[in-house]
Amino acid sequence: MLNYSRNRAHSKPNRSFSLEAMDLADSRRKSNVTGKVLMAISLITLCIIILKRSPNFSSPSPFSHRQPGVTHVLVTGGAGYIGSHAALRLLKDSHRVTIVDNLSRGNLGAVKVLQQLFPDPAQLQFIYADLGDAKAVNKIFSENEFDAVMHFAAVAYVGESTMDPLRYYHNITSNTLMVLKAMAEHGVKTLIYSSTCATYGEPKRMPITEATPQVPINPYGKAKKMAEDMIIDFSKNSDMAVMVLRYFNVIGSDPEGRLGEAPRPELREHGRISGACFDAALGIIPGLKVKGTDYKTADGTCVRDYIDVTDLVDAHVKALAHAKPKKVGIYNVGTGKGRSVKEFVEACKKATGVDIKVEYLDRRPGDYAEVYSDPSKILRELNWTAQYTDLQRSLQTAWRWQKSHRNGYGTRMSLHS
Repeated sequence: MLNYSRNRAHSKPNRSFSLEAMDLADSRRKSNVTGKVLMAISLITLCIIILKRSPNFSSPSPFSHRQPGVTHVLVTGGAGYIGSHAALRLLKDSHRVTIVDNLSRGNLGAVKVLQQLFPDPAQLQFIYADLGDAKAVNKIFSENEFDAVMHFAAVAYVGESTMDPLRYYHNITSNTLMVLKAMAEHGVKTLIYSSTCATYGEPKRMPITEATPQVPINPYGKAKKMAEDMIIDFSKNSDMAVMVLRYFNVIGSDPEGRLGEAPRPELREHGRISGACFDAALGIIPGLKVKGTDYKTADGTCVRDYIDVTDLVDAHVKALAHAKPKKVGIYNVGTGKGRSVKEFVEACKKATGVDIKVEYLDRRPGDYAEVYSDPSKILRELNWTAQYTDLQRSLQTAWRWQKSHRNGYGTRMSLHS
């Protein structure tokens, strides 16, 4: 009994110690859990702060939503000759612009000029993408809220189209289908389509009106007509506003000397006659080759309607302003006056001050004798008329840019230069 009592007497302190130890352990566990929770909250808060300060984490892109009073225009081929001039005008008019270009014919240098002139990141963005990539096109339309599309992107050399026709049908017709489908799926309701007088072929009567039958004679013109037909057919069962601009031979450059034409060197032989004249004047090529002197024209050379790029861009802007839902507008964009190749060469000699050597050769496949427009419809309906109609002056403007940009815009394909 005595031993038992002693054992019991000694057992009470042990039990008390055991309970205190348990309480202490529980307290420590709770403290550890609380500490871990607080630490986790602190880390999450820190991560959020860091992410918010990151340029890649912010409020939604200004291009991803519509802004009242601001028109967001997708300019396909906006790094090219005509597309870059159009983007410049749209930006000057306070539009929001997204340029999409794969730089196969365009110039990153032109985009950089625009970015320097309009540094506001909420006004201009450039996306490097190919319109033949369906996933890329869908992603562009999914991530951006466009009000309108100006579709310039296309290969555009008559001679080249006769040698590589499939490329032209794919690049022009198929890629236009991609754009059209994306517009339909994402609710973009306005399309300004860059077409060409090449869809008319070689009409029997001059001048060409919008009612002149379209009978193209080369793959370039055929591909453009197919794209037109596709757009018009689709528009019949939609509320899309469509403007199709069929323009003639484009010359000139930005009057303030900020942009110009800089084709790839390997494509010079297919390029515009103005480019060949300038190359000859600069000594890049030994002289100018005029293809065809036996056409049924006054001097035997082809007759064309030369439209200044500044006027052409103005026509696009007016088309955008006048586009109406469920309506298709089709317009010729030209001066209404034809000039022969020989006349053009003489004007180029005067503009450059160089006595350019001229070599006369056989006809180029796919060319036609005489093409000039009747621009009365676009004057009547859009109040547009060409202002830059002095051929020599337009060539002088372009020549100034060419002289100061002998290497074009410089590096063409580097996205990081």
